[in-house]
Amino acid sequence: GAFLGAIMPTRLHKNRKKRGHVSAGHGRVGKHRKHPAGRGNAGGQHHHRILMDKYHPGYFGKVGMRHFHLKRNPQHCPVVNVDKLWTLVSEQARTTARKDGALPVIDAGRAGYFKVLGKGRLPQVPVIVKAKFFSQDAEKKIKAAGGACVLTA
Repeated sequence: GAFLGAIMPTRLHKNRKKRGHVSAGHGRVGKHRKHPAGRGNAGGQHHHRILMDKYHPGYFGKVGMRHFHLKRNPQHCPVVNVDKLWTLVSEQARTTARKDGALPVIDAGRAGYFKVLGKGRLPQVPVIVKAKFFSQDAEKKIKAAGGACVLTA
């Protein structure tokens, strides 16, 4: 917009070429008027309907049900599957797990996951998994590997 004039020198403006030509390229009959079709999205259901129907079908109207005061927080529950559990800790945690007696701990909550789901295969390494929620399949697989599921708040 408005600031372009300050950047560009006058001699480069297109209308220097039009000096001395009365209508400056906008025509005598039709004339250059301010906003003959309305500003912005005006006339979407009236004189611009063809454009709206052609390029923006479904722009007008409603869809779905209204949910007053929708709270996203209570529904927030990022999930991780058991086949990805070991990616949440370092590689060495997995290798040292087999040597000394202490079981490795995978805290899903610390990695930003609330729930552990049961897709895929879990390596047969006993491990303690901490999370807010476990699906039944996930719990089975973790216990089958000799591990434990610890619920956190």
